[in-house]
Amino acid sequence: MKDYLRIPTLLLLLGLLGCKTPEIPPNIVLIMADDMGYECLGANGSTEYKTPNLDRLAADGIRFENCYSQPLCTPSRVKIMTGKYNFRNYEDFGYLNPNQKTFGNLLQNAGYATCVAGKWQLNGLNRDNPNNQDVNRPHHFGFDEYCLWQLHHNRTKDSERYADALITQNGEDLPRHSGLYGPRVFADYVMNFIERKVDQPFFVYYPMVLVHDPFVPTPDSPQWAEPERRYENDTAYFADMMAYTDKIIGEIVAKLKEKGIWKNTLFIFTADNGTHRSVLSSTENGMVKGAKGETINHGNHVPFILSWPKKMKEKRVEESIISFADVLPTLCDAAGVAPDKFGSDGNSFLPLITNDLSEIQDNVFIHYAPRWGNFGKYHNRWVMNGEYKLYQDGRFYNTKEDVLEKYPLSDLTEKEQKFKKEFQQILDENESDIEFELNNEEFKVKY
Repeated sequence: MKDYLRIPTLLLLLGLLGCKTPEIPPNIVLIMADDMGYECLGANGSTEYKTPNLDRLAADGIRFENCYSQPLCTPSRVKIMTGKYNFRNYEDFGYLNPNQKTFGNLLQNAGYATCVAGKWQLNGLNRDNPNNQDVNRPHHFGFDEYCLWQLHHNRTKDSERYADALITQNGEDLPRHSGLYGPRVFADYVMNFIERKVDQPFFVYYPMVLVHDPFVPTPDSPQWAEPERRYENDTAYFADMMAYTDKIIGEIVAKLKEKGIWKNTLFIFTADNGTHRSVLSSTENGMVKGAKGETINHGNHVPFILSWPKKMKEKRVEESIISFADVLPTLCDAAGVAPDKFGSDGNSFLPLITNDLSEIQDNVFIHYAPRWGNFGKYHNRWVMNGEYKLYQDGRFYNTKEDVLEKYPLSDLTEKEQKFKKEFQQILDENESDIEFELNNEEFKVKY
């Protein structure tokens, strides 16, 4: 970035000419937790888990009430990275076709230093996909550097992401030992990257391995002191894992502030899908059972907290509805990159950050084809807003009053008829091969 280093001289010349000084592009940090539903943060009403750093981030930034991912991990990763509906480019669980372009590619091409750390799960290890041992795939998708779990080794046990972590860093597998805690390695790598790239615009994408099962002790758990207990799986450790996630967020925010770049950093925290179905969480509104993989809102209603002190008009709770398709165009918008020819299905919500607009869109469209285990039975499409939801088969719910979707609406009010008609039009506009997938016998056998 030699041109970037010349900016002080350029700014002086422009000032002498009476020209407007160019905007310095923001740093971008996107952190995505694994299997953490909306209900898990104190800022969102949790009364069970300790998340002081995330709660502070929410209080000082913009906390989105209505962000919807996909209900399962790889579908969400493909969508957030490419900005496209799943029926366009989600082919298989654990796989992103190399013919796709990601936000890494777009920001790298715009001059950003780029890094990805955490969970990869995109090489196609679960099936016989070509070149699934390619350790250069993150580079291909626009990341200069990486530190990743599940890149070219398929897991032999779930705990490999935590104690005795199996991590590949820039083409080399790290030495393994029981004291090596994956989340610690990833967080330290991210902070080291920030240290090294502080003098140029950078993009950090950190898809965390926390808080996915197995639910095991963290280095802050008393049981960690006993090496043989580092692998024991018990949902009782979920709270410890939440606390460690929050600790990492606090450390990264502190690093950005320490380096004097926090104000011009677009910082986003979200999660890939709802909480694991074995986790029951206490909230201000009662108990919430995790619904990862399912189509009810608990399956894909996720936390979404944003901070950009230099550009935010005010800190607030934002009611507008957004989906993961909107993230890529927003990052590009913030960085001054045009994603038009890229073909994103989403809309930038940058105006919500800078202009305090009341809303950018009224609803979101979700196409969900899990292609993984018994989650296939949830294969569906729907359109929703903050109150109503219409499935492709005609089921229509008031999700504010009927959170678990037990009672489809029939005798509709004029308002409900209006929304149902609008939603149906969006479903019709996004026709895909879903009917083929649902009725094709070969597809059923494979998935």
